[in-house]
Amino acid sequence: MRGFYGTLIHVDLSRTAVEREDLPEDLLRETLGGKGLAVELLLRHIPQGADPLGPDNCVVIAGGAATGSPVWGSCRHGIYAKSPQTGLFAESYSGGTVAERMAGAGVDAVLIRGSSERPVWIEIGEAGCFVHDASDLWGRDTFETEDRVKEWIRANRPEAGKPGVLAIGPAAENGVAFAVVENDYWRSAGRTGTGAVLGAKRVKAVAFWGKRAKEFADPDLLKRFAGDVAREGKENPGVKAYKSMGTSMLVDIMNEAGGFPTRYWHKGRADHREGINASALHERCDVKPHACLKCFMACGRLSTVKAGRHQGLVVEGPEFETIYAFGGLCEVADIEEIAYLNDLCDRLGLDTITAGNLVGFTIEAAKRGAVDYDIDYGQVDRMAALLQDMAYRRGIGDVLARGIRHAAAAWGLEDLAIHVKGMEPAGYDPRVLKGMGLAYGTSDRGACHLRATFYKPELSGMVDPEMIQGKAKIFCEWEDRLTIFDTLILCRFYRDLYQWDSLAEIIRGTAGLDLDTEGMRRVAGRIKDQIRRFNIREGLTAEDDRLPVRFHTEPLPETGKVLTEEQMEIMLREYYRERGWDENGTPPAAP
Repeated sequence: MRGFYGTLIHVDLSRTAVEREDLPEDLLRETLGGKGLAVELLLRHIPQGADPLGPDNCVVIAGGAATGSPVWGSCRHGIYAKSPQTGLFAESYSGGTVAERMAGAGVDAVLIRGSSERPVWIEIGEAGCFVHDASDLWGRDTFETEDRVKEWIRANRPEAGKPGVLAIGPAAENGVAFAVVENDYWRSAGRTGTGAVLGAKRVKAVAFWGKRAKEFADPDLLKRFAGDVAREGKENPGVKAYKSMGTSMLVDIMNEAGGFPTRYWHKGRADHREGINASALHERCDVKPHACLKCFMACGRLSTVKAGRHQGLVVEGPEFETIYAFGGLCEVADIEEIAYLNDLCDRLGLDTITAGNLVGFTIEAAKRGAVDYDIDYGQVDRMAALLQDMAYRRGIGDVLARGIRHAAAAWGLEDLAIHVKGMEPAGYDPRVLKGMGLAYGTSDRGACHLRATFYKPELSGMVDPEMIQGKAKIFCEWEDRLTIFDTLILCRFYRDLYQWDSLAEIIRGTAGLDLDTEGMRRVAGRIKDQIRRFNIREGLTAEDDRLPVRFHTEPLPETGKVLTEEQMEIMLREYYRERGWDENGTPPAAP
């Protein structure tokens, strides 16, 4: 089938065996690769009830039909597993260079199972797949690991060109439930703890290299499409905003809306926002726009701190979610200090959203006397020490390393903790953006803003944030379209440029399939059903789709807003109906 090599690489670490499997065309046609392919592989290869950190769990690294194509925003890969953070379906995506190198290696996906007795790194290139000893890499941070693997490939594979390297840090080695997989230094497959799964398998890195080129159904169509999108993008207001300010522009937008989570979800506005917003970032740091391959948005901010104790520190970011997590929830008042915490998390391999939430939760726990730990809002060095304690499982860091549900139960603070299914929300308070409440509740992987990015229509006025009745129908269309994004695999920030008609062109040009909107939504719906079946198999119930009680009972002081339980129940019932699920959120039996 065009748009794919039809190749899956199996790496069984328990036997140190590598096998190549041909992927059936009908499977690729049904799934379009990426997320759709991954859930089928996980359902097939992970036994029910498998320990997420045990050898029976599997990791899938995948591209989609658009990977390796000229399509803008297509240089992204997905990593999938059973999550140690939630016990459910794990998916996480990252941009940079890895997807392009994976396509160059001539593979569509890699499935890693079992566990190694010693640290290893995996090389996948045109010459084959090899499992190398990584004893000298174990214990090193993500940056050094990436550098050393690239040095080895340059020395031993002169034909390779530039490789793409996935790396884990000490947090993943130590089984921290929210450990990430890093690439290109600052790009992270950041949520659901896929890094911890690799760490449990003793996989320190995965490297891809090669110069193969996919065969696409209509290369001329793809070339024309890419040219048209580039011309349209030059004048697109959203593109201009991302290119000039990056995601940090959302700090002011969310503060104005009164939904910028502050002081561990007790407030909706940060009094210190002028020290952490986009203006502060661009004034206090030397900032250069930074793009993934095949992207003209360059939303990344390659930032060098100009002055102060962190002068010279270089980090890509901080992105909005990191600013909200540390600048909002933990009330760090200076963008340079957020950059410092960002850099620390990247090197250790910690998800900044969960890490910031857990630091804020610990501050509240200390204030309430639930835990004896010297920390308070704004205390950056104490926060940095706590992040180290999490990564190395020291003291209360060991409690936090197991995730928010474990920590909340251990400290008797379940009603304080903010999470859905064991994963903390992003920086959009659902008491203000009601549709984000539905997004957090129904997301397959735990509280997530990216499965539908529904903050966009609510913030822009396309959808009334206070609307309840009928919202689920609009939400499902956004979710279905972005499910197709995750099969192809495409960057979220092209969502305004790639409506249904554009996605149909991409699918036609890459895979040669003619799918109208209804056909694409059928594909998306089937993928949603399969993931829901996986989660139900692993213990999910409708109760897991509910929100933390504080969103219902604790009004934001600036606006007095809450999202009532009744409002959430109305949206949930409508969502289940739209999905064709029963009143308990169970899809029909698989055909």
